[in-house]
Amino acid sequence: MNPRASSPGEGISAEHEPTRAQIKRWRRHLAEERMEARTYRDLSERRTGEERAVLRQLEDAERRHEEYWLARLGEHALPAPKPPLRTRAAAVLAHLFGTIFILAMAQRAEQRSSRDVDDDVPAHMQADEHIHAEVIRSLAAKSRETLAGTFRAAVFGANDGLVSNLALVLGVAASGMESHTVLLTGVSGLLAGALSMAAGEWVSVRSQRELLDASIPDPDAHQAVPDLDVNANELALVFRARGETEAEAEAHATQVFAKLAKPATGESGAIAVRAALGSAAESEGAGEQVGTPMRAALSSFAFFAVGAFFPLIPYLVGATGAAAIVAAAVIVGLALLFTGGVVGVLSGQSPAPRALRQLLVGYGAAGVTYLLGFLFGTTLA
Repeated sequence: MNPRASSPGEGISAEHEPTRAQIKRWRRHLAEERMEARTYRDLSERRTGEERAVLRQLEDAERRHEEYWLARLGEHALPAPKPPLRTRAAAVLAHLFGTIFILAMAQRAEQRSSRDVDDDVPAHMQADEHIHAEVIRSLAAKSRETLAGTFRAAVFGANDGLVSNLALVLGVAASGMESHTVLLTGVSGLLAGALSMAAGEWVSVRSQRELLDASIPDPDAHQAVPDLDVNANELALVFRARGETEAEAEAHATQVFAKLAKPATGESGAIAVRAALGSAAESEGAGEQVGTPMRAALSSFAFFAVGAFFPLIPYLVGATGAAAIVAAAVIVGLALLFTGGVVGVLSGQSPAPRALRQLLVGYGAAGVTYLLGFLFGTTLA
C-alpha cells in the first residue's frame, strides 16, 4: 500500500477558494470514487477467499480517495454528486449481465481514471488507479478464460447471423423479388446458416480439444521413472524436449531421482514425479478456454438464429420495398453497434471503436451484396 494514500488531506491548500471548474471536476471525481467503492463491495460479496480480500482492499483504497475529495471540497461536497450518466448506465448493465461484465466495467473505469489528465489529482492517486486497473485485469482474466470458448461462438454466431442474413435479404430484395419471397429466403437463410454454424462450431471445438488431448502427458508415464537407468537418465530428455537447457534438465532429473531415493518417502517421491512429468490436469485450463463442443454448437446456433432474425423484422410486420430495406439495415446496424460495444467492454477497452468496426464490416458486406443483387436484377429485366 502507498503510505501517502492514507493521508487524505495531503496537498490541500486553504489559501484560496477553488474555482467553479475545479469544484465541478472534484465533485465528479468524488462521485466516481464512491461508485467504484460500491462496485468493489458488491463484487466482494460475490467472491470468496483471496479474491474477496483483494476486492475489500480495493474498496478501502477507493474510500481513502473519497475522503481526499471530501476534504478538498468541504461544504461543496453537498448535495452528494451523482456519477455521470455513462457510469450509471454501465453499472446497471454490469449487474444485469453478471460478474464478468462488472469486472470488465471496473477495469475500464480504472483505466479511464488513470488516463485522466487533471493537475489537481495527486500523483499517488493516479498511480493507485493505474495499479487498480492491473489488479482488476488479473481478477477478470480467469473469468474471461472460462468464458472464451462459448463467448467466441456466441459473438461469431450473432454477427454472422446479422451480417449474412442482412446481406442475403438485401441482395434478394435489390433484385426486385416480392416481399413474401424475400421473407421466405431470409427464413431459409436463418435455418440453414444456424445449422451450418452449429455443425461447424461443434467440429471446430471438438477437433481443437482432440489436438489438446494429444499433448496431455501420459498419466502413467511416472510409473516407469523408478526403473530408468540413472546413468543414461532418459528423464532429462523429457525436460529438454519441454524447453529446458541440458544443464537445467539434468539438474531437474537429478532432483526427481533424489526424492525417489529418500527412504520412507515413496509416496512423496511418486507425487514429485507426477508433478514433474505433468498430468491431464495441465490441460484443464486450455479445455476451459476452448469450451465444450455441444455448448459451443448450441450457443452458435442460438445466437446465429437471433442475429439472422433481425433483418426479417420489417418483412414480418408487413413492410415492403425501400422502406423494408432501410428498416432492416437500421435494425441490424443498431444490433452490430451493440455486439461490438459488448465485445469492447468485456475486453476492458473502449466500446466505441469496436462498435464502429462491427458496423462498418457488416454494412460493407451487405452493401456489396445489395449492389450485386441490384445489378443482377437489372440484367434480368
